Amino acid sequence: MHRKKYVLLTFFLLSFFRSSTAQDCDCQRLASQAFPNAIVTTAECVAVGAFRIPGSNHVVPDLPAFCRVAATLKPVPESNIHIEVWLPSTGWNGRFLGTGNGGGAGNIGYSALINGLKRGFATANTDMGTAPTANEAVGHPERWVDFGHRATHEMTVTGKAITQAYYRKPFHHAYFAGCSTGGQQALMEAQRYPEDYDGILAGAPANNRTHLHTGFVWNLKVTNQFPGGAFLPKEKLTLITNAVLKACAGKDGGAPGDNFLTDPRACRFDPETLPRCPDGVDDGTCLTAAQRTALQKIYAGPTNPRTGERLYTPIPLGSEAIASGLEMQQNPKQAPNSLFYQYKWVFGPNFDYASFDFDRDQDKMDSVLAPILNANDPDLRPLKKRGGKLLMYAGTADPLVPYQDALAYYERVVKAQGGLKPTQEFFRFFLIPGMAHCGGGPGLNDCGQNLALNVPQDRAHDVLTALINWVEQGTGPDQLVATAYQNELPANGVRFRRPVYPYPKLPRYIKGDPNLPTSYRGVAYPKRTVLTPAGKYLR
Repeated sequence: MHRKKYVLLTFFLLSFFRSSTAQDCDCQRLASQAFPNAIVTTAECVAVGAFRIPGSNHVVPDLPAFCRVAATLKPVPESNIHIEVWLPSTGWNGRFLGTGNGGGAGNIGYSALINGLKRGFATANTDMGTAPTANEAVGHPERWVDFGHRATHEMTVTGKAITQAYYRKPFHHAYFAGCSTGGQQALMEAQRYPEDYDGILAGAPANNRTHLHTGFVWNLKVTNQFPGGAFLPKEKLTLITNAVLKACAGKDGGAPGDNFLTDPRACRFDPETLPRCPDGVDDGTCLTAAQRTALQKIYAGPTNPRTGERLYTPIPLGSEAIASGLEMQQNPKQAPNSLFYQYKWVFGPNFDYASFDFDRDQDKMDSVLAPILNANDPDLRPLKKRGGKLLMYAGTADPLVPYQDALAYYERVVKAQGGLKPTQEFFRFFLIPGMAHCGGGPGLNDCGQNLALNVPQDRAHDVLTALINWVEQGTGPDQLVATAYQNELPANGVRFRRPVYPYPKLPRYIKGDPNLPTSYRGVAYPKRTVLTPAGKYLR
């Protein structure tokens, strides 16, 4: 008798759980709901536990239950924008979060969806309309517009509508977070669609797109086209970085023993001090004449050969040996496939970097793509007027999207606003010492910028929480505490923590244990400058 009651009770509880879960999710009804310019292709309830990333064998464990909606957006007939919106079945924090992509996009950024979901956001992401890859968007100019700015805005509009339809009530605030291409998306939203988001987090923004990629062409060309070859193998990149650090580390506001630069602007490294290879001899511990010339050109940055005007800023000192830097950018088997898609859009699928003219060809590139890809407008008055807030960050050891371009953009906004004080009422910029591209690097790795749950979820350590506090409580961040992990991996434990400040302040070591934040204070260095593009290359 007792066994029969137990079986009946178990059956009842399981049935109740299943019906409750289905009711809580209530996702399938969205498949038949109409959203402007959108075709819903998936609307499914995903139970608590492991989830297999679509189109892969990668399984993500321990996800909360959620409603997964996928849709194809066609704001114009040629558009083919894919989006996904992940909505927590329980524990929704009442906010909508748009997230950014990377590189040429072409795929949904599932890591951003996963991290946003775990933090309780209704989270959206888009492939930016370039599937299967950006290299295959040749001959599709409307998809270039989608990549430039339209896909992110359309994702936002549709994602908000799906969120409201699912929960049957509005979200109370909307945020955007992205790095690299996601940083470009963030600044595009701030400049073109300031009504979309209450708070925007822009990391390492690739906003000066047509000139950023010219830097990649330049680095590939100067290391591969000199007579005798100027390619810099990994051991020589390490040799260069070690020489830079020996000359400047710990002398730029950083601590003694730092293996990264806090402020590369303070470094006056002279490449002529590097060991010279004797004629005909190269044992890997010196630079040949061709390599030395190439390195000088890399440090100068790409220039117009006719006018001498700088087209883009160079890689930062101290970033030479980071994998996403020269190791990849000078490799003709890597760089063209991953970094040259926009040249293929303008010059055709058989674009040859070796014949690129940094005068006439750059002008053609800019005439076609700058109006739709570049987010260089410093006039952010509409965003400020509606009460929007913008946080931007960049790593001082980022060789893929050099921090100098973000810094120069911020200074143009300060000028447009009439000073630092009115700018910091709505826009603050954090330079992260020793961070590489969007994370990693020899210095600070993490301030919550990738939405993962590695650092404490408070406004002191987590930049997204700081942004939310600014928007919803009115208190802007005057300091964050960033984290450096052992070997750049959170699982290995904390190596040290250090405060970072809104630009123009940087942390300066004062005294005490260099691993503790209390050993630093914020100091501004107004006379330190960076190399910036000429005015015509900031459009």
